[in-house]
Amino acid sequence: MNDPKIHARFPGRLVIIGFGSIGQGVLPLILRHIEIDPSQITIVTAEDWGGEEAAGYRVGFVIEPLTRDNYRRVLDSLIGKGDFILNLSVEVSSIALIEFAQEKGALYLDTCIEPWVGGYIDTSLTLAKRTNSALREAALALRQRFRSGPTAVLAHGANPGMVSHFVKQALLNVARDTGIADAPSSRAGWAALAQKLGVKVIHVAERDTQRSRLNKQRGEFVNTWSIDGFVAEGCQPAELGWGSHEKSLPPDGHRIDEGSKVGVYLDRPGAATRVRTWTPRAGAFHGFLITHNEALSISDYLTVGDGDRPQYRPTVHYAYHPCDDAVLSIHELAGRNWVQQLEQRLLMEDIVGGVDELGVLLMGHARGAYWYGSQLSVEQARTLAPYNNATSLQVTSAVLAGMVWALRHPDAGIVEADEVDFREALAIQGPYLGPIVGAYSDWTPLIGRGTLFQEDLDLTDPWQFKNFRVT
Repeated sequence: MNDPKIHARFPGRLVIIGFGSIGQGVLPLILRHIEIDPSQITIVTAEDWGGEEAAGYRVGFVIEPLTRDNYRRVLDSLIGKGDFILNLSVEVSSIALIEFAQEKGALYLDTCIEPWVGGYIDTSLTLAKRTNSALREAALALRQRFRSGPTAVLAHGANPGMVSHFVKQALLNVARDTGIADAPSSRAGWAALAQKLGVKVIHVAERDTQRSRLNKQRGEFVNTWSIDGFVAEGCQPAELGWGSHEKSLPPDGHRIDEGSKVGVYLDRPGAATRVRTWTPRAGAFHGFLITHNEALSISDYLTVGDGDRPQYRPTVHYAYHPCDDAVLSIHELAGRNWVQQLEQRLLMEDIVGGVDELGVLLMGHARGAYWYGSQLSVEQARTLAPYNNATSLQVTSAVLAGMVWALRHPDAGIVEADEVDFREALAIQGPYLGPIVGAYSDWTPLIGRGTLFQEDLDLTDPWQFKNFRVT
């Protein structure tokens, strides 16, 4: 980009934990938009991947996997008061790192709330304890211990993260187009606006069409972002924020009875659960109901009333169709009884085309359905930032926006993406998102249903989860 704008200045030390596709993609954005000397940056990673890039940018590079036993020793000399931990790792506990950052007086940001290695698939735990609800509630519980600590931004990537900001802008757009002049200034105001508009369901609806010159091979998992991360979350129980309009749980559904009580999980992996959704370019398609923090945080943020019996709450969940080779990889993974393939291939330089269409689909209001989001192509991503494809740039630009917000607001305590100023974040991230599109549709999940085969549908309310779920 020409004449990049400096959004913040940072005199402290920055430790980046993990240097996979997101770490490598965000480093040039940090150096472009945050005034920081490369000598202030240290990367701590589990493997020697990206070492040449780190050397080219003259940043520190430490190869040492972080574990329960060594993370304090490894980080102790690297982090102090006023420094910043940017956690982009997999299988390193976010809870442990947030505690460490708070004790040190350091800022913190991650893109999802991670457990220690094996935590997603630890069969000694109940299914409820393996959900994102359990991880989220454990992270939010730290607010009681650290009431006035430095800013720690939880789960601020593309999704979770950016999509929470898209929801707010989408609510304002629908309000404008339906003659409602509300301009919320508080959490209660946003929830009241969603209720007034009649939004019943919010999908994080994503269709990735990026493709490689080399087709997926047997015995490998192919994806456009972290394969370990995708497999881990895909093997967690399918999970969603449960709306107040829903009449009954699915047959294998269970409520989360702790904390905010917004979540419902199913007795099946998210990568084995498909739902109907819609985006402007792709039209109608099946997505996977992968568990994600934003399904819970958005549903919680927009709740009116108590968690047990809310007056209003939308159903919120992810509906993800990854790139076609990733879908084939999931099919193979399921056939292996969820034992991950030995080979991995992250699509980056070998991508020959495609778009990651990622946004939020608000349904049930007076205009039917409204999608708002990014339609970033891989060609655009490559012109905007090095070491990125369309998927990674949507994440890395959100990480940049979250970091800048934390630097500008260093005493906010432990916050979720929904509590970050959406206008401020999108102003920073927007130049990296390609076309940002809002589109209305008359699509519902009932269109074309029951023609070939009889289905158990509620024709009086197309927005119930039973009308979305595909078993």
